[in-house]
Amino acid sequence: MIFQIAVAMKLFGLVGLINMKAKFIIPLLVVVVLNIQSLLGDSKEKSEALIRESMTHFIDEAVISGSVTAVASDRKLLSLESYGYSNIASKKTMKDNDLFWIASMTKPMTAVCVMQLHEKGKLAITDLVEKYLPEFKNQWLIKSKNKGEVTLKKPSRSITIKDLLTHTSGLQNFRPTRNDHTLSELVMAYSQTPLNFEPGSYWSYSNSGINTLGRIIEVVSGLSYAEYMQKKIFDPCGMVDTTFWPSEDQANRVASIYSIDDNKELKELKEFPSFIKFLNGGLSNKSRTPYPAGGLFSTAEDVTAFYQMTLNGGSYRGNQILKKETLVMMTTNQTGNLKAGFVEGSCWGLGFSIVRNPKGVTSMLSSGTFGHGGVYGTQSWADPKSKRIMVLMIQREGLKNSDGSEMRAAFQRVAADVYGVD
Repeated sequence: MIFQIAVAMKLFGLVGLINMKAKFIIPLLVVVVLNIQSLLGDSKEKSEALIRESMTHFIDEAVISGSVTAVASDRKLLSLESYGYSNIASKKTMKDNDLFWIASMTKPMTAVCVMQLHEKGKLAITDLVEKYLPEFKNQWLIKSKNKGEVTLKKPSRSITIKDLLTHTSGLQNFRPTRNDHTLSELVMAYSQTPLNFEPGSYWSYSNSGINTLGRIIEVVSGLSYAEYMQKKIFDPCGMVDTTFWPSEDQANRVASIYSIDDNKELKELKEFPSFIKFLNGGLSNKSRTPYPAGGLFSTAEDVTAFYQMTLNGGSYRGNQILKKETLVMMTTNQTGNLKAGFVEGSCWGLGFSIVRNPKGVTSMLSSGTFGHGGVYGTQSWADPKSKRIMVLMIQREGLKNSDGSEMRAAFQRVAADVYGVD
């Protein structure tokens, strides 16, 4: 059809078309417009069909129960598709607005809060953590371990807020003993535990470090961490279904979590695994700790809105969340040549993982693409060169590497192929 239009323009010429009788031109234009709309409609259907095929393969093979995928530009939602079941036993089909435990995809949102305070001059990321949390003064460092004996020494310097943002602090991770700790209680425990390595010398993924950032937000802002996130991130970004404590309505839309049993079949987890035991006690129970490192539930559309804000220079529908230059700093390599991340070719910014050298699961993305994944396979990535956002929502326990999953690779490959760039 496009070829035919081009031929018509060539034969008649623009002036010729203008001089044609209105009774002929108007019907011709209507036909052209209708055919273009038809072509666009067919293209959208084909694009969605390709994404559907890529995801239903894993559903048919009993790798996942279902999924929600979103592809967007910096300003427009291009695709939002749901497949399979949110609960297999009840045959509850997956819906576009179903909620997922996004786990560590919480981390970049926490980091944005810290950088807001940095912008306002209420803290600097080069500040020592002990400036805001005195309990971190005089920390010790593990020098050696031998036959049950641990030798300690003083680190060469104290940890900074930047160390926490880049996972280079040396803070140890450990499981909470209750599901209702305050952040103040948690960071007190972190501060009294010796560091694993010299601050800034090594990259090691640190939930305790991000949780400590949440406490710093409380101390500096005077608000609870969850309240600050609601007022400064969720509300201005229109993230109406992002929460630490799903309401009754939202809880009914939370997708079930599945693992693979000994028979290679999907098995619903009736309880959360022990390493995230803190989530037990009812989804709507607000006494549960709002973990800055991984406590959020959200939808594909809400997560997309957050990343649209990042691609729009920190602005979302007229609300300025961050300055553009701050986001540039957050999405620029801050870990140098340290080996960082969970897939090859990665480095770390301030709260974001960054694709440094696209390869393997990131081969279809541009260098500089940034985002984060979650332990149950959720993924969220923004490519600043193509202006494309890709969000994958699944709930699969036991993935060897959620950032390197086949589901992520297949979805991103198709999304990049069919939606390309503007």
